[in-house]
Amino acid sequence: MIEGLEKKTKKDYPLISRIRAFPKPMVLVVLHILFLLAIVLIDDLDYRSKIALFAFLSAMILWVATKIPAGFVAISLIAFVIIMNAAEPELLYESLSEEVVWLMIGSFIIGNAVKESGLAQRLILIILSKSKEKGRVLAGVSSVLFASVFFIPSTSGRAALAMPIINQLRQKYTEKEQNVLVLLAPIIILMSTSATLIGAGSHLIGIGLLESTVHQSISFIQWFVWGLPFALVMTLVSFLVVKWTLWPKNGGKMPKGDQTAETAVLKKQLNPTEKKTLILLVSLIAFWMTESIHGYDIAFVAMVGAILVMAPNYGIISWKQGMKSVSWNLILFVAAAAALGKILVETGVVKWLEKEMLAFLYLFTDAPDWQIVLVILLVSVTSHLYITSHTTRAIVFIPGFLLFSEAIGVNPSTVVFLSLIGMNYCVTFPVSSKALLLFYEDEGASYNARTLLKISVLLMPLYIGVMMLFYFSYWQWTGLQL
Repeated sequence: MIEGLEKKTKKDYPLISRIRAFPKPMVLVVLHILFLLAIVLIDDLDYRSKIALFAFLSAMILWVATKIPAGFVAISLIAFVIIMNAAEPELLYESLSEEVVWLMIGSFIIGNAVKESGLAQRLILIILSKSKEKGRVLAGVSSVLFASVFFIPSTSGRAALAMPIINQLRQKYTEKEQNVLVLLAPIIILMSTSATLIGAGSHLIGIGLLESTVHQSISFIQWFVWGLPFALVMTLVSFLVVKWTLWPKNGGKMPKGDQTAETAVLKKQLNPTEKKTLILLVSLIAFWMTESIHGYDIAFVAMVGAILVMAPNYGIISWKQGMKSVSWNLILFVAAAAALGKILVETGVVKWLEKEMLAFLYLFTDAPDWQIVLVILLVSVTSHLYITSHTTRAIVFIPGFLLFSEAIGVNPSTVVFLSLIGMNYCVTFPVSSKALLLFYEDEGASYNARTLLKISVLLMPLYIGVMMLFYFSYWQWTGLQL
């Protein structure tokens, strides 16, 4: 599908073809110069803010338009920011102390333990036993990933548990099919986030701000009634878009393995190692779900789990196996990418963007409902392009949206719900979500950042369109109104 669009572009739009004929380095240099000139002309940003914004935009261009390793780009631009005196060297050092870094280290180790125990293979065989066609197996995996949103209150946690399953399953697929599989998994995880109030930490932050500011709230049941149908529809739409555009047309049946051996594995009872691993996974999920009770975040819980699976004599894998299972290339990339996002907040770039966005929102004070809803969605859905942290997006924008709702006299609960659902869309760049990062640049199989961008060009307008459709039909019928 995407290849067909590119061929049609060359035929019908010769000007675009000529632009593409320019050497890529020249195009990249011109883009950087244009960004630099535009940033220099922004009077409201100081020197540090301008350097941080330039570095962030440069990273986005290089990640999407070149094959330079993403980690090298991120670390180089952090070094650039420090050399230009826009930040202290601690920005680089402290990036390795980010929660997501330790969550990913723990996830890699736990994932390897699940694989080595044989539990991942058993789950894959259960899925494969239900269907022999690759497309249907893909649908089965997507269903499992969607269901996980009700048990694991974190996109990162869901991605961490999905990794060993995907790694085990991809052995049955061709290289092209593997690339689609590792892209589809995080997209399904992210699109299912809206199904429940515990689907993302940003939901709880947004509801907390709603309660403390205007003394209104959205209950777990209310969110479930509004969020589940939307999440189901968007997950299905995303699945169909990815399959339609990327899945090989000749993708047929699963390769036949030793069916006798596979049946024997399924009939066999769990061995002691599998039981030990299953108990550990259930305990991890339980601790992730009860974070508000014991106070330990998901990254720390994941690291405790990693320590337990590597414990001498009692663990599932050895220390060396655990260390080898970690993709250190990806860890360094995530740390540096998180630092790039952090410097935008610290230098005031995010605050400036928030101010500009709110000024834009206030232009629609006397607008009809459809315009107000559309503007809220445009601001919230696109917020992931410049604020990479899901939690930060909620902290930055929800107070502004609440002020906006009071200023124009609309229901704050509706505005908060719409904006939180809008912020759940974050599938444009690998850095837009931790779930995407976990599957990006994996040593076995990975997706291309450019392919993700092409998918987002299709999915983003569909996401906004489906939200508009839901608001003026199902959501209004069930009591969600401005």
